[in-house]
Amino acid sequence: MKKTLHDYKYRIMNLPLKNKYTKEELLVNDFLVEKDGSLEIYYAPHNEYINTKAKLFIIGITPGFQQMSTAMAEARKALEDGESIEKIQYMCKEAGRFSGVIRKNIINMLDEIELNKALNINSCKELFGERDDILHTVSLIPYSTFINKENYSGHTPKLIKNNFLMRYVYGNFLNEYNSLENKDKVLLIPLGRAVEEVLMKLEKEELIAKDRILMGFPHPSGANVNRIKQLEENKSEMMKFIKNLYKKAEQLK
Repeated sequence: MKKTLHDYKYRIMNLPLKNKYTKEELLVNDFLVEKDGSLEIYYAPHNEYINTKAKLFIIGITPGFQQMSTAMAEARKALEDGESIEKIQYMCKEAGRFSGVIRKNIINMLDEIELNKALNINSCKELFGERDDILHTVSLIPYSTFINKENYSGHTPKLIKNNFLMRYVYGNFLNEYNSLENKDKVLLIPLGRAVEEVLMKLEKEELIAKDRILMGFPHPSGANVNRIKQLEENKSEMMKFIKNLYKKAEQLK
């Protein structure tokens, strides 16, 4: 059963009020969901709100530590202010989704392949603001995953071959996908090859709609030094895919 803010409310309340936390404060037993050898999964509160009306699904592997810290700080302050759990879940989603340089890189790359034009908006920055009504962000693994206390990248061990982690894909991720009102019309944007491989597997197994995956979108992490090169290599094909998918921008209005 998925862990939620209801389960961790009082543990979060025991944290000091801060804008960000250290690994020593968050990667502790109080927030440990489960582990398998050097792989550890820790609770993070920003993958609980689901926008069932979304028409874009941006999919990462797992919230990194920065996202975890941002969402935890947001939850801690909101609990102090007496906000409802439901409101806090949305606030954490809004604050934590691909926070920091990753969000900036996602926006720049989506604009570069002209998704903003297909959506009839000025910039994909609006997806994280006034047009978040058409966006849902999700992680294949909903909680923050680490290997030897470092962010898990999806490659060592290889996500698609790791049964411990793939349970979250078949459980949580597919549950979120199936909760969408128009799941067969959603544009799926995998962040990097590891996510892309998983989506291709699910497509082959007929668990997600066919021909909705934007192939070739680079992982937006600043650590991905080949990001710009990969974008240039795949740009024309991605632009063609988007234009074919959304010949009329009215589909997303």
